[in-house]
Amino acid sequence: MILLIQICNKRFHYLEFIKPIEDVLKRNNIKFESIHYKKVTEDIIHKAEKIIISGTSLKDNGFIKDIDKFKWIKKFDKPILGICGGMHILGLIFNGELIKQQEIGLTFIDIKQEFLGYKEKIEVYELHNFYAISNEFNIYGGSKYCPQAVKHKKNPFFGVLFHPEVRNKDLIVNFAYL
Repeated sequence: MILLIQICNKRFHYLEFIKPIEDVLKRNNIKFESIHYKKVTEDIIHKAEKIIISGTSLKDNGFIKDIDKFKWIKKFDKPILGICGGMHILGLIFNGELIKQQEIGLTFIDIKQEFLGYKEKIEVYELHNFYAISNEFNIYGGSKYCPQAVKHKKNPFFGVLFHPEVRNKDLIVNFAYL
């Protein structure tokens, strides 16, 4: 079962950032449970085979103030995919920092090494105010000045700054079948 952790705080954000991920998982008959990060328990985390941490809107950054609610990540040893805000969370949990840089719209990034089924130049949809940088992650796409696709050096934790639920939906499926 994949645990989809929502970091959105408004219903409209759910419809824009969570429901499309749920739809991808449903269409591919992938079992999942979707829950808001404030309701996550150790029992729910223990049941998860993989975790996806969603993104959210540009002004919905309350999860950053609640970063302690994500300490469990350091003990988790199964795959995690952090999407946008989820990537920010991974970076912060692993001693990183957020750097202000707003990007909105379609852009191309070059995936230099195999990353969740990709190894090519791809068009992605971005919607963020920050990027996360941590020395504990290798950069697979983007640059050290704005990492777009990262993987933790020791754990099966992946982060993407872009939104695969908008474009690149197969990245979510590839993660589910790791």
